[in-house]
Amino acid sequence: MFSESVIQLAIMERRASWVHEVLTRQVQEILPSRKGLESLMKKRKIRLYLGVDSTSPQLHLGHAIPLRKLKQFQELGHEVILLFGTFTAQIGDPSGRDKQRQPLSRQTVEANVASYKQQAGKVLDLSRTKILSNGRWLEKIKLPDFLELSSHVTVSQLLGRDMFQGRLQKGGEVWVNEFLYPLLQGYDSVAMDVDLEIGGTDQTFNMLVGRKLQEVYHHKEKFVLTTPLLLGLDGRKMSKTYGNTVNLLDPPQEMYGKLMSLRDELIIHYFEMCTEVPLPEIKKREEMLRQRILSPRDAKAELAKEVVSLYHGENQAQRAAQEFNRVFREKQIPSQMPRLILQREKLPLVELLVKTKLARSKNEARRLVEQGGVRVAGEIQRDWAKQVEIKKDTIFQVGKRRFFRIG
Repeated sequence: MFSESVIQLAIMERRASWVHEVLTRQVQEILPSRKGLESLMKKRKIRLYLGVDSTSPQLHLGHAIPLRKLKQFQELGHEVILLFGTFTAQIGDPSGRDKQRQPLSRQTVEANVASYKQQAGKVLDLSRTKILSNGRWLEKIKLPDFLELSSHVTVSQLLGRDMFQGRLQKGGEVWVNEFLYPLLQGYDSVAMDVDLEIGGTDQTFNMLVGRKLQEVYHHKEKFVLTTPLLLGLDGRKMSKTYGNTVNLLDPPQEMYGKLMSLRDELIIHYFEMCTEVPLPEIKKREEMLRQRILSPRDAKAELAKEVVSLYHGENQAQRAAQEFNRVFREKQIPSQMPRLILQREKLPLVELLVKTKLARSKNEARRLVEQGGVRVAGEIQRDWAKQVEIKKDTIFQVGKRRFFRIG
């Protein structure tokens, strides 16, 4: 039998190991120091937050990284806040932008917040998460208070942002509302009186402004934890513009199929950033890939199952793997696919592709046909102006993964 002191020591060692992983894995940097934050966490429960401007209703795996980090602190027993920038989203964060963002209406922001909550619930335990909106205090701030707030940051400090310098050097403009954005985001830390803020590396400047303001107003040190930005499936920045995202609301089969298209050199990056597989096991896979004991295809199949399991459960991940093998290994059509009922006898091919949402526009549909990426009833189509007969059970295919059945 183990003594109570031995058991307690083992529990403390296990917790220390878990804290170390939380503060190192999926972490780019902790400012001013990791040791300082770790020391504070040993002394007391801390209050931390992740702020998000709901500029889009769709979240992808890159957005999930800071959400998962928030969840880890939640599991350690700390007080976590998910803050929606309902006020700041109407201005638009200039981070990473070479031109001014288009302002969003309050209605659009509120619709995006509702969608974001649903998707964040795939990662966080919302019943244990404090959800706030910064419109609650920023809409009430008075001019004298704002002038006092702005007196703590200089023009040269704000203009020191790389992105602003880049714009000015190219003869571009920096608008006053963008210029003041870091102050508004920084004030969130003061309003919530937090110990830690989490965000992507593109948010470092804004988060450090909040660190300074927290020191000024509350004479308190605020730590900043940055998470790496996830590369897209093709190695470029993850962006819906490039079509290289894996979205949290993607159906299991689509999520699985997208991950199977991942560039080989990003496999380990995705294992570390997007899964909960222990680091020693990831290192083992990395070595097996290097020695060619494990093939990239098999590694991606493991990765895809891990990721789909996180957001849809193990059963759905297993079904997605079986369906993928059915289509790509056995060269069969999917067992299930979307259907569309049409009342017309014929339609131009490009119009059909848009109606079935296999293409977002007629221009994209033409391009897909010209590239040989469209099949009707198994035959590659070369004429984008072709009139297609609407027959029940005709199968349309775009690329390798997208299918649609008529009627």
